[in-house]
Amino acid sequence: MKVKPVCRLVMLTKARIRSKILLRLKTQKEEDRNRKSKLITHKLLRNKVFKKAKIVMFYIAFGGEVNTEEMIREAQKTGKLICVPVCRKDRETMQPAILEDHAKLIKGPYGVLEPATRAHVEPKDLDLVIVPGVAFDKKGNRLGRGKGCYDRFLCSLSEKTASIGLAFDFQILPLVPTACHDVSVKQVIFP
Repeated sequence: MKVKPVCRLVMLTKARIRSKILLRLKTQKEEDRNRKSKLITHKLLRNKVFKKAKIVMFYIAFGGEVNTEEMIREAQKTGKLICVPVCRKDRETMQPAILEDHAKLIKGPYGVLEPATRAHVEPKDLDLVIVPGVAFDKKGNRLGRGKGCYDRFLCSLSEKTASIGLAFDFQILPLVPTACHDVSVKQVIFP
């Protein structure tokens, strides 16, 4: 299949952005990551959409992403049902699975922690999805890690399901290049 020149340019630009920001995530000092993650946590906990949501899908951070541990604990304390994505590498798809308090976690196919015991939730039942990303712009356009798992998942959600991306300040760009299959988030929270 021949790739159109415009698509190739977008892919090259995405690859360059991805490699630069992934390196910055990996080399960010842990104390900076923790400090900024706390600021983002406080903003999320005060967010109207988050306060209203009853079933929330978080991600479990890896590779220097915004840490979601404290967010998850606080959400559980308020009685929210918390889910995290469980990935199927064969199809590059995700399914929300309930994250019980003190659940045993195992590495999934992409190295991301997932619950060992899986009780699934239907995506249509989610009120809010907290989304990781390599980069975002203020319009909610998102650049992921390149597998398309979140794009396919977000595309399958109901219109009523809110989505919030979490990012550090250096992950917010003036413009994120997008292709027709990319799905944006409805809000982005950053320090």
